[in-house]
Amino acid sequence: MMVEEAQAAQAARAREYLENEIAAAGGWLSFERFMDLALYAPGTGYYSGGAWKLGMGGDFTTAPEVSSLFGRCVALQCAEVLSALPGSILELGAGSGRLAVDILARLEELGQLPEHYWILEVSADLRERQRTLLHERLPQMLSRVAWLDRPPEVPFDGIVFANEVLDALPVKRFRWLAGGVEELGVGLDDGRIAWAARPANSGLAQACQRLYAASGGWDEGYVSEYCPRLPAWTRAVTQSLRQGAALWFDYGLPRAQYYLPERHEGTLVCHYRHRAGSDPFVNVGLQDITAWVDFTHLAEASREAGFELAGFTTQAHFLAGLGIDREMRLAAGDDQNSFARLANQARQLMLPGEMGERFKAMAWLRGLELPLPGFGLLDLRHTL
Repeated sequence: MMVEEAQAAQAARAREYLENEIAAAGGWLSFERFMDLALYAPGTGYYSGGAWKLGMGGDFTTAPEVSSLFGRCVALQCAEVLSALPGSILELGAGSGRLAVDILARLEELGQLPEHYWILEVSADLRERQRTLLHERLPQMLSRVAWLDRPPEVPFDGIVFANEVLDALPVKRFRWLAGGVEELGVGLDDGRIAWAARPANSGLAQACQRLYAASGGWDEGYVSEYCPRLPAWTRAVTQSLRQGAALWFDYGLPRAQYYLPERHEGTLVCHYRHRAGSDPFVNVGLQDITAWVDFTHLAEASREAGFELAGFTTQAHFLAGLGIDREMRLAAGDDQNSFARLANQARQLMLPGEMGERFKAMAWLRGLELPLPGFGLLDLRHTL
């Protein structure tokens, strides 16, 4: 079967599955539930399918796909923690496996390997690709790497981190009206999946009132999103970390900037073949669906989970603080062509118009007092 035919069949299965779910729910699903099923439903969800998702042949490009420099710098931050507190690393959602390879390779060079490198991955397809890449690039590390279905149950010391995972947590969509808040869910309109509104329940309405107070006010019809499961999810994936650091990398904003009145259509973004769109009902099962991260919400979650918020900065300042220029010289050696190529990659990671400011880094610490060089150049915690 040709690729196009296979994708068309995948989309048809996903759409039929979701239409049946909407009908079984009485004709209306919350968008949070729709997003969950569109991304993660076994056999039909975007992350359950076999299509290539990352890099040039996929739908979007992440920092590790842009350059090994990102992983080398993350490894330096991990090494700082592991030198003070030997332990293990838990990576949440490892994508293609490139980041794991880059981190482990650099930690091996530094003589600061973790006891275990765990990968919590929900996609069987991505697990296999990660395993294959590690076998090709770092076969000597396979005995140290293990794939998990759930967070470790036994307490451990070390590091938990996630790169571009939080943006794929399902969100609720809402519309602000003078007469009250509406929740934008999903229904069927003449047999087609479409937006369908109903009055928000008290929990969502109260959350929206808090967001409204932080925003400076919204006009009639203002639409945005809210991620109610973020605190519980971050608590679940970090609860076994006895001592150490949690590192989060993603695109997003502090709450006051996220919910500005002029951002009246929210931050929902869908990715399909390197094209960004705002319609989650096209290419169902074939496109990624994401929403920007409210980093104030993430900061609040750190306290609820028993951590100290230790750092918040831009990706550009995180990489600069860890010496990306030095890593570039080390990786290139005397090869001027390699240096030029890495310099171009570094610009994509760091320039404001590329990934440098849109993407943020946040650090939590538990049972550990340690200066984190990745957060030393620019401290943005006051913006939260």
